[in-house]
Amino acid sequence: MNMTSTQLQPSETECTYVADLYQQVRARTLEIVAPLEIEDYVIQTAEFMSPPRWHIGHTSWFFETVLQTYQPGYQTYSDEFLFYFNSYYEGFGARMPRPKRGTRSRPTVKETRHYRAHIDEHMSRFIESVKTREDAETILSIVRLGLEHEMQHQELLVYDIKHLLCDQFNAAISPAPVSTESVNGMVEVEGGLFELGYEVRYRTASGSDRPLDEYAEAPRYRSGFCNDFAFDNEKPHHKVFLENFLIDRAPVSNGDYLEFMNDGGYQDFRWWHSAGWEKVNLEHWRAPLYWEQRDGEWMIRDFAGVHSAADKLNEPVSHVSFLEASAYAKWIGKRLPTEGEWEKAASFNPALDSKQPFPWGNAAPDAIHGNLFENRLWSVAPIGSFPEGKTAYGCQQMIGDVWEWTTSDYVPYPGFKSEFDEYNDKWFVGQKVLRGGSFATPRAHIRTTYRNFFYPHERWMIAGFRCAKDK
Repeated sequence: MNMTSTQLQPSETECTYVADLYQQVRARTLEIVAPLEIEDYVIQTAEFMSPPRWHIGHTSWFFETVLQTYQPGYQTYSDEFLFYFNSYYEGFGARMPRPKRGTRSRPTVKETRHYRAHIDEHMSRFIESVKTREDAETILSIVRLGLEHEMQHQELLVYDIKHLLCDQFNAAISPAPVSTESVNGMVEVEGGLFELGYEVRYRTASGSDRPLDEYAEAPRYRSGFCNDFAFDNEKPHHKVFLENFLIDRAPVSNGDYLEFMNDGGYQDFRWWHSAGWEKVNLEHWRAPLYWEQRDGEWMIRDFAGVHSAADKLNEPVSHVSFLEASAYAKWIGKRLPTEGEWEKAASFNPALDSKQPFPWGNAAPDAIHGNLFENRLWSVAPIGSFPEGKTAYGCQQMIGDVWEWTTSDYVPYPGFKSEFDEYNDKWFVGQKVLRGGSFATPRAHIRTTYRNFFYPHERWMIAGFRCAKDK
């Protein structure tokens, strides 16, 4: 489809939206790290973690690459910074290996903050000037991608700070919901053909929405539709066939998982994939990450302190790997859902015979819908806390609280076209898909089609699961 005749120059509203979002996102990153002491910024607690200093520098590095490409006359801030704050982008030159990000004290935190302020000053002026440029559509697209990229790093910052400090971090924690409803059992979801993935739409000059089949040619921003975004790995939407299946109405809880542990789940090879059983023995796994035993009692450490697992039985289990989730599912006589099953249960409304962008409908996420970053709980919420966020099938907490493992491999959808080199396309091997977001995910960053991905053995991220079953 040739979109040349229908493309519109970005409106004042669209440019203002991006400019405002830039300020909000950049401010939130600094808000997250504000409680840190200066010593905390440079520590790397494991090879898979990154120092907070690196995050605030890397997210600025991303926008400096935009200035280098699109701002005539822009002078690079520092070649050393380009090297240290690059992550995995081979196309942008040499980089510091990830495991070594915490092995040097320079650039200092003060210098990194100065670098961030320098980039923000240039980017603010740059975004203001975009509206008069012929390539404005392209620039706004890449800036929006950069902001989504920074929101990803905000969530990673929460993971890294928890691994570094956990309950020593002075987070401003809001109280958890006190009113919950009982959620248990499974629901049946009918099979058949299902449109998996994100359907790109654009706003025409007349104001109507139209779907785009050739998503790669879609203008990213339309008048009145400038907050529409999805990553390339969510596209194109395509038909998949699902058999009838059952899926849990709620995530697996700490109480559920504790039963697996007490039944010797970590000591019985029958429940584990070979790679899982190897990890159990090599890493001496006996419980999820951040669980510890004191005088024979299991305790759970989080941002608010150390708690008896007995006091958190009705919360979703978190910090479990795909390998652990799969073992539990086999033990209980179920399995993990495919991402097609998960997405249908989360997004499809049988009464309307259509998908919705969120489990509850079309409304953007709010505090009543799910436990996302803006709720400020800094923890999972009890199961049944967000009945307003339930799906048409009656499943709850499919957005927020914990990313949920699926059994699906992270591979490109049929017809995939990369929209940004080395961003999503280079990871299409050896990883599993997770869906739904966590309590550290910003509200503007999540939807039912979002595909997160991690290696099967990883559990440092806020990941849990719910089970499925053949009908």
